[in-house]
Amino acid sequence: MTARAVIFDLDGTLVDTAPDLMAATNHVLSLLKRRPITMPEVRTFVGRGARVLIERGVAATGDAIDEASLTYYHAEFLRHYEGHTADRSEIFPGAVTLLRRLADSGIKAGVCTNKPEGLSRQLLDALDLSRFIGAVIGPDTIGIAKPDAAPYLEAVRRLDVEPQHSLMVGDSEVDILTARAAGVPVIAVTFGYTAKPVAEYGPDYLVSHFDEIWDILNLKRKPLSPVPA
Repeated sequence: MTARAVIFDLDGTLVDTAPDLMAATNHVLSLLKRRPITMPEVRTFVGRGARVLIERGVAATGDAIDEASLTYYHAEFLRHYEGHTADRSEIFPGAVTLLRRLADSGIKAGVCTNKPEGLSRQLLDALDLSRFIGAVIGPDTIGIAKPDAAPYLEAVRRLDVEPQHSLMVGDSEVDILTARAAGVPVIAVTFGYTAKPVAEYGPDYLVSHFDEIWDILNLKRKPLSPVPA
Protein backbone atom coordinates (compact mmCIF):
# COMPACT_ATOMS: atom_id res chain seq x y z
CA MET A 1 0.00 0.00 0.00
CA THR A 2 1.60 3.28 -1.12
CA ALA A 3 -0.72 5.83 0.50
CA ARG A 4 0.28 6.89 4.00
CA ALA A 5 -2.29 9.67 4.23
CA VAL A 6 -5.73 10.34 2.78
CA ILE A 7 -6.93 13.94 2.73
CA PHE A 8 -10.69 14.39 2.55
CA ASP A 9 -12.85 17.30 1.55
CA LEU A 10 -15.63 17.82 4.10
CA ASP A 11 -18.89 19.21 2.67
CA GLY A 12 -20.34 16.79 0.13
CA THR A 13 -17.56 14.25 0.70
CA LEU A 14 -17.40 13.08 4.31
CA VAL A 15 -20.61 14.76 5.43
CA ASP A 16 -23.88 15.68 3.74
CA THR A 17 -24.05 19.24 5.07
CA ALA A 18 -26.39 20.62 2.42
CA PRO A 19 -29.48 20.81 4.69
CA ASP A 20 -27.73 22.99 7.28
CA LEU A 21 -25.94 25.09 4.66
CA MET A 22 -29.28 25.64 2.94
CA ALA A 23 -30.91 26.68 6.22
CA ALA A 24 -28.17 29.23 6.94
CA THR A 25 -28.33 30.60 3.40
CA ASN A 26 -32.10 30.88 3.56
CA HIS A 27 -31.79 32.69 6.88
CA VAL A 28 -29.71 35.33 5.09
CA LEU A 29 -32.07 35.43 2.11
CA SER A 30 -35.03 35.94 4.45
CA LEU A 31 -33.31 39.04 5.84
CA LEU A 32 -33.02 40.26 2.25
CA LYS A 33 -36.71 39.48 1.63
CA ARG A 34 -35.75 36.92 -1.02
CA ARG A 35 -37.24 33.53 -1.80
CA PRO A 36 -35.49 30.53 -0.24
CA ILE A 37 -33.12 28.49 -2.37
CA THR A 38 -33.86 24.81 -2.92
CA MET A 39 -31.81 21.70 -2.16
CA PRO A 40 -30.87 21.16 -5.84
CA GLU A 41 -29.68 24.77 -5.96
CA VAL A 42 -27.56 24.65 -2.81
CA ARG A 43 -25.88 21.45 -3.98
CA THR A 44 -24.53 23.34 -6.99
CA PHE A 45 -23.60 26.49 -5.03
CA VAL A 46 -21.35 24.84 -2.41
CA GLY A 47 -17.60 24.39 -2.86
CA ARG A 48 -15.82 27.73 -2.70
CA GLY A 49 -16.76 28.83 0.80
CA ALA A 50 -19.68 30.56 2.50
CA ARG A 51 -19.14 33.97 0.91
CA VAL A 52 -19.45 32.50 -2.60
CA LEU A 53 -22.42 30.40 -1.45
CA ILE A 54 -24.22 33.57 -0.35
CA GLU A 55 -23.21 35.37 -3.53
CA ARG A 56 -24.65 32.57 -5.63
CA GLY A 57 -27.80 32.43 -3.53
CA VAL A 58 -28.30 36.16 -3.92
CA ALA A 59 -27.72 35.99 -7.68
CA ALA A 60 -30.28 33.18 -8.01
CA THR A 61 -32.99 35.10 -6.17
CA GLY A 62 -32.71 38.69 -7.36
CA ASP A 63 -30.37 41.60 -7.87
CA ALA A 64 -26.74 41.51 -6.77
CA ILE A 65 -25.69 43.26 -3.57
CA ASP A 66 -22.61 45.40 -3.01
CA GLU A 67 -19.42 44.18 -1.33
CA ALA A 68 -20.17 45.84 1.99
CA SER A 69 -23.57 44.16 2.14
CA LEU A 70 -22.06 40.84 1.13
CA THR A 71 -19.55 41.14 3.97
CA TYR A 72 -22.37 41.89 6.43
CA TYR A 73 -24.52 38.96 5.31
CA HIS A 74 -21.51 36.64 5.23
CA ALA A 75 -20.98 37.41 8.91
CA GLU A 76 -24.68 36.84 9.55
CA PHE A 77 -24.50 33.50 7.76
CA LEU A 78 -21.55 32.41 9.92
CA ARG A 79 -23.28 33.56 13.10
CA HIS A 80 -26.37 31.53 12.27
CA TYR A 81 -24.49 28.49 10.97
CA GLU A 82 -22.27 28.31 14.04
CA GLY A 83 -25.31 27.40 16.11
CA HIS A 84 -26.64 24.89 13.58
CA THR A 85 -23.67 23.08 12.03
CA ALA A 86 -25.01 19.59 12.65
CA ASP A 87 -28.77 19.94 13.05
CA ARG A 88 -29.51 17.88 9.94
CA SER A 89 -26.07 17.07 8.54
CA GLU A 90 -25.26 13.36 8.24
CA ILE A 91 -22.12 11.34 7.62
CA PHE A 92 -22.19 9.67 4.21
CA PRO A 93 -22.62 5.87 4.30
CA GLY A 94 -19.36 3.97 4.65
CA ALA A 95 -17.26 6.96 5.74
CA VAL A 96 -16.81 5.85 9.34
CA THR A 97 -15.96 2.30 8.30
CA LEU A 98 -13.29 3.59 5.93
CA LEU A 99 -11.85 6.00 8.50
CA ARG A 100 -11.65 3.24 11.07
CA ARG A 101 -9.99 0.94 8.54
CA LEU A 102 -7.43 3.62 7.68
CA ALA A 103 -6.62 4.12 11.36
CA ASP A 104 -6.27 0.40 11.97
CA SER A 105 -3.85 0.18 9.03
CA GLY A 106 -1.71 3.12 10.12
CA ILE A 107 -2.88 5.39 7.30
CA LYS A 108 -3.40 8.94 8.51
CA ALA A 109 -6.50 10.99 7.66
CA GLY A 110 -6.87 14.74 7.30
CA VAL A 111 -9.45 17.25 6.13
CA CYS A 112 -8.82 20.04 3.63
CA THR A 113 -11.92 22.17 3.16
CA ASN A 114 -13.14 25.61 2.20
CA LYS A 115 -15.23 25.72 5.38
CA PRO A 116 -13.52 27.77 8.14
CA GLU A 117 -11.37 25.62 10.41
CA GLY A 118 -13.33 26.35 13.58
CA LEU A 119 -16.67 25.44 12.01
CA SER A 120 -15.11 22.34 10.46
CA ARG A 121 -13.82 21.17 13.83
CA GLN A 122 -17.19 21.91 15.41
CA LEU A 123 -18.92 19.76 12.80
CA LEU A 124 -16.40 16.93 13.11
CA ASP A 125 -16.75 17.00 16.90
CA ALA A 126 -20.54 16.95 16.72
CA LEU A 127 -20.51 13.90 14.45
CA ASP A 128 -17.75 12.12 16.44
CA LEU A 129 -15.36 12.15 13.48
CA SER A 130 -12.53 14.14 15.09
CA ARG A 131 -11.06 10.99 16.62
CA PHE A 132 -10.07 9.87 13.12
CA ILE A 133 -8.76 13.18 11.76
CA GLY A 134 -5.17 14.21 12.42
CA ALA A 135 -5.25 17.59 10.65
CA VAL A 136 -7.98 20.06 9.70
CA ILE A 137 -7.16 22.84 7.25
CA GLY A 138 -9.68 25.51 6.29
CA PRO A 139 -9.27 28.64 4.16
CA ASP A 140 -8.47 30.66 7.28
CA THR A 141 -5.87 28.23 8.69
CA ILE A 142 -3.04 29.60 6.57
CA GLY A 143 -4.99 32.32 4.76
CA ILE A 144 -5.24 30.39 1.47
CA ALA A 145 -8.19 28.43 0.08
CA LYS A 146 -8.56 25.56 -2.35
CA PRO A 147 -7.98 25.11 -5.27
CA ASP A 148 -4.53 26.44 -4.36
CA ALA A 149 -2.27 23.54 -3.41
CA ALA A 150 -1.07 25.22 -0.20
CA PRO A 151 -3.90 24.05 2.12
CA TYR A 152 -3.52 20.48 0.93
CA LEU A 153 0.25 20.56 1.37
CA GLU A 154 -0.21 22.02 4.86
CA ALA A 155 -2.53 19.14 5.75
CA VAL A 156 0.00 16.47 4.78
CA ARG A 157 2.79 18.43 6.47
CA ARG A 158 0.86 18.39 9.74
CA LEU A 159 0.37 14.65 9.35
CA ASP A 160 4.13 14.29 8.84
CA VAL A 161 3.66 12.61 5.47
CA GLU A 162 5.32 13.48 2.15
CA PRO A 163 2.81 14.64 -0.50
CA GLN A 164 3.81 11.83 -2.88
CA HIS A 165 2.57 9.34 -0.29
CA SER A 166 -0.87 10.91 -0.08
CA LEU A 167 -4.04 11.27 -2.11
CA MET A 168 -7.19 13.35 -2.01
CA VAL A 169 -10.86 12.37 -1.81
CA GLY A 170 -13.35 15.04 -2.88
CA ASP A 171 -16.57 15.71 -4.69
CA SER A 172 -16.03 18.77 -6.87
CA GLU A 173 -13.98 20.52 -9.51
CA VAL A 174 -12.31 22.51 -6.71
CA ASP A 175 -11.00 19.30 -5.14
CA ILE A 176 -9.74 17.94 -8.44
CA LEU A 177 -7.97 21.22 -9.22
CA THR A 178 -6.45 21.19 -5.74
CA ALA A 179 -5.09 17.68 -6.22
CA ARG A 180 -3.71 18.58 -9.63
CA ALA A 181 -1.99 21.65 -8.18
CA ALA A 182 -0.48 19.50 -5.41
CA GLY A 183 0.56 16.77 -7.85
CA VAL A 184 -1.35 13.99 -6.09
CA PRO A 185 -4.00 11.46 -7.21
CA VAL A 186 -7.65 12.30 -6.56
CA ILE A 187 -10.66 10.08 -5.94
CA ALA A 188 -14.01 11.74 -6.70
CA VAL A 189 -17.25 10.66 -5.04
CA THR A 190 -20.37 10.82 -7.20
CA PHE A 191 -22.79 11.74 -4.40
CA GLY A 192 -21.45 15.21 -3.57
CA TYR A 193 -22.10 18.78 -4.61
CA THR A 194 -21.31 19.86 -8.13
CA ALA A 195 -22.97 21.65 -11.01
CA LYS A 196 -21.96 18.95 -13.51
CA PRO A 197 -21.26 15.23 -13.10
CA VAL A 198 -17.92 15.10 -11.28
CA ALA A 199 -16.53 12.66 -13.86
CA GLU A 200 -16.43 15.55 -16.34
CA TYR A 201 -13.70 17.23 -14.28
CA GLY A 202 -11.27 14.37 -14.86
CA PRO A 203 -10.58 12.67 -11.51
CA ASP A 204 -8.19 9.73 -11.37
CA TYR A 205 -10.82 7.50 -9.76
CA LEU A 206 -14.58 7.67 -9.43
CA VAL A 207 -16.55 5.98 -6.62
CA SER A 208 -20.20 5.87 -5.65
CA HIS A 209 -19.60 4.53 -2.12
CA PHE A 210 -16.76 4.75 0.38
CA ASP A 211 -16.43 0.95 0.35
CA GLU A 212 -14.79 1.23 -3.08
CA ILE A 213 -11.88 3.34 -1.83
CA TRP A 214 -10.12 0.51 -0.01
CA ASP A 215 -9.49 -1.35 -3.27
CA ILE A 216 -8.00 1.80 -4.77
CA LEU A 217 -5.64 2.18 -1.82
CA ASN A 218 -4.61 -1.44 -2.28
CA LEU A 219 -3.92 -0.85 -5.98
CA LYS A 220 -6.72 -3.20 -7.03
CA ARG A 221 -8.29 -0.63 -9.37
CA LYS A 222 -6.69 1.12 -12.30
CA PRO A 223 -7.12 4.89 -12.80
CA LEU A 224 -9.73 6.14 -15.22
CA SER A 225 -8.71 6.97 -18.75
CA PRO A 226 -8.12 10.70 -19.25
CA VAL A 227 -11.34 12.60 -19.87
CA PRO A 228 -11.40 14.08 -23.38
CA ALA A 229 -11.05 17.88 -23.47
